[in-house]
Amino acid sequence: MSNNKNRIPTNLRTLRILEILGNSNRPMTPTEINQELQLPKQTVHRLCTTLEEEGYIVRETNGKRLQPSRRLKNLASGILYNSRNHIAVRQVLEEIANNVKETVNLVVPEESGMMYLERIETDWPFRIQLPVGTHVPFHCTASGKTFLASLTPAARRSFVNNIELEPMTPNTFIDKKSLLDELATIAKQGYAVDNEEFMEGMVAIAVPIKDEKSRYSGAIAFHAPDQRLSLETAIARKDYLMDGARKLGEVLFT
Repeated sequence: MSNNKNRIPTNLRTLRILEILGNSNRPMTPTEINQELQLPKQTVHRLCTTLEEEGYIVRETNGKRLQPSRRLKNLASGILYNSRNHIAVRQVLEEIANNVKETVNLVVPEESGMMYLERIETDWPFRIQLPVGTHVPFHCTASGKTFLASLTPAARRSFVNNIELEPMTPNTFIDKKSLLDELATIAKQGYAVDNEEFMEGMVAIAVPIKDEKSRYSGAIAFHAPDQRLSLETAIARKDYLMDGARKLGEVLFT
């Protein structure tokens, strides 16, 4: 008797491969992907090759394992931004902005750094402009550090050891061990701060947004000039971000 999974149309098989990779917390080989699909070996390799040629998945440096590409992540971000839930997302961000009285950002990870996907501007005449579409580094921003902290300790070490810790300001973490210690603290406390690490005179705080399986999907953050907002005050307002992250998780993933 033939395996019913072999009767699944090719387009649905490719979607299943993308789904499996998207749900994994690490890159996977075609053989590992096929443990869930149970397709003929040559079929899964052919489908993976097609997805790679089309730019939806890429290989790790060693060439053995596959992971979602920037094109696929951009597609996911676009679906998130243009979904029927977009109005609800903005309502959550506006509620946070009204409470913290600062610009609030929805930020998602991409290959080149964290990308500002949505924002609610403050009414203050003196503000720091980081418009939608802006990319900022992982290692010296509050949102970037929430992403790094969401990785397993081994993945964190690998990631930090393979990126350049460019000194953006005198406060930027440029020592790998110090940054890893900071990320371990963030993983425990559930939020990250930017103490003038990305831009002199700016402080920020961010919390992770998680899906129904507690996987990282992005961050909510707010920032302001330090003349108006102290780091202590930003931390005191973190509960507004955490409540908003919970609401966004419900809006987007339930």
